[in-house]
Amino acid sequence: MSQRWSRKKSRLPLAGLLFILVVTFMILFNERSIQQIHHHAASHTQNLREPSTFDFVKPNVPRINYLGAHGFCFEKNAEVLDRFSKCNSTKEYSGKKIGWVDPFEDHPGQVTKEEQKCDVFSGKWVFDNSSSYPLHKESQCPYMSDQLACQKHGRKDLEYQHWRWQPHACNLKRWNAIEMWEKLRGKRLMFVGDSLNRGQWISMVCLLQSVIPRDKQSMSPNAHLTIFRAEDYNATVEFLWAPLLVESNSDDPVNHRLSERIIRPDSVLKHASKWQHADILIFNTYLWWRQDSVKLRWSSEEKGSCEEVKSAEGMEMAMDSWGDWVANNVDPNKKRVFFVTMSPTHQWSREWNPGSEGNCYGEKKPIEEESYWGSGSDIPTMRMVKRVLERLGPKVSVINITQLSEYRKDGHPSVYRKFWEPLNEDRLKNPASYSDCTHWCVPGVPDVWNQLLFHFL
Repeated sequence: MSQRWSRKKSRLPLAGLLFILVVTFMILFNERSIQQIHHHAASHTQNLREPSTFDFVKPNVPRINYLGAHGFCFEKNAEVLDRFSKCNSTKEYSGKKIGWVDPFEDHPGQVTKEEQKCDVFSGKWVFDNSSSYPLHKESQCPYMSDQLACQKHGRKDLEYQHWRWQPHACNLKRWNAIEMWEKLRGKRLMFVGDSLNRGQWISMVCLLQSVIPRDKQSMSPNAHLTIFRAEDYNATVEFLWAPLLVESNSDDPVNHRLSERIIRPDSVLKHASKWQHADILIFNTYLWWRQDSVKLRWSSEEKGSCEEVKSAEGMEMAMDSWGDWVANNVDPNKKRVFFVTMSPTHQWSREWNPGSEGNCYGEKKPIEEESYWGSGSDIPTMRMVKRVLERLGPKVSVINITQLSEYRKDGHPSVYRKFWEPLNEDRLKNPASYSDCTHWCVPGVPDVWNQLLFHFL
């Protein structure tokens, strides 16, 4: 008995020594791993901007509240921004930026433009008066928006419906609604963004709905997320209102005309909770950043405390937060993500007709000069967006609508749409003063954006 006890006792120091060595090794290994992670993150964030003197914030992180000394913790989302949110105080901008790392970054640093023999984004508009154009009829689409139904609201010249996009060195894949539905069978196709992306969504629904029996299709009521469903294909074509991509006080799809725009620059989680399960995602953002400034409400800041930056800076933060979500949540083998570049406006006719003082009102033909570039498309913004997309590599495909849409000064609703506010007598005498030169008539230019999407799918 005493011998057995003495043998056990003699082994304890050796076992203790081995335990200490193992623990020491694990501590050193973990410290080294953490240093490597920090070094890896730092090397990426330093590449975001030079010089690297900013305080970088990790985006899309739910807030964690710790309950006293017990050590228990639970997740609690920051105050949700809505149209009633206000800035109780506005501090000087702290200089914080969004820092993110793609944990699976093994792709070349370039924007994915799909494997193609020619650049389908470089070409010209060709008038096509054949029976196949337009690709759908405005009057035959029950889901048409009054904001885009130009023929319904009095436009007599219908040539805008008959222009076909022709790439220089190849042909764009011809639209086929049945083939598109087969690509969507059992899937969710979701457009996410602003009213221009909603216009593309309406175009897609109008292009697709005619081949579905009326009793086999349905549309949910207009809301934050609006869904068109095709029963026979077990498929949906959806639109999610998220004009700034990140959470904001403008996320109400109807009541979003606010004097003070507030965003949560480090979080897309509110919207991502709705888009994360879609199979094919089409994002856009740009128009709502065309203003002087925007207020920031960081997730870590107390309720009502804001900072203010120029809108271009705010958009860059939003794109980085969106990029972080894509980097950490998208497997391109399972989910397709597209980003639609900026849609140009045609507010100043002097840009294509020197000496004139109008806008898109009365325009009936596209611009023929291939080098044309108007003030409605901002090159610094395009470079910033390109930087984010390049970091995401094959996780995002680009639908470059900007140059081809620049030519279509004739494609806007102008005065041929429903206006939600009464027009006074002075404005009615000057149609150019209330022309919509931002959105697009449907059928029209957005149908070509969807043809490009179909081409890549």
